[in-house]
Amino acid sequence: MDTTAAPLTDADRKVDRLLAHYGESHRHPTNEAIHMVAIPAIMLSIVGLLFALHPAVAYIFVAASLVYYATLHSPAFLITMLIGSAVLMAAVHALGSLVFPVSAAIFVVAWVFQFVGHRIEGRKPSFFEDIQYLWVGPLFVLSRIFLRFGIRW
Repeated sequence: MDTTAAPLTDADRKVDRLLAHYGESHRHPTNEAIHMVAIPAIMLSIVGLLFALHPAVAYIFVAASLVYYATLHSPAFLITMLIGSAVLMAAVHALGSLVFPVSAAIFVVAWVFQFVGHRIEGRKPSFFEDIQYLWVGPLFVLSRIFLRFGIRW
């Protein structure tokens, strides 16, 4: 009896399964285009709102998100999300006293566009069935960018 485990294939990786499932409700070109803008905007707004609550809350959220990304075993995504998180934190710091009103406005507008995109798509957002898809959305955006540049995640 062979007790050695077979090596994981790309199809076996959790990140690939999550992205495949997420992609099923993001096939319409207009919905995908909306997501390419709205998801990064929502990320900025969430970090900004948490920062307005208390800077430590934003840092804890970002750190916890990076731990989640580390569990997906994709160095390309993890490094890119680490860099992206640093950029988000720098942007939030740069907003200064405007962090709450700007973040709140971005949050509302971006979510309106997200729901318009899903209305066009005719499918509900993935996070309605599993909250972790809120963290998969940014990876969906990155996967589309990576594909354009031939980067394998």
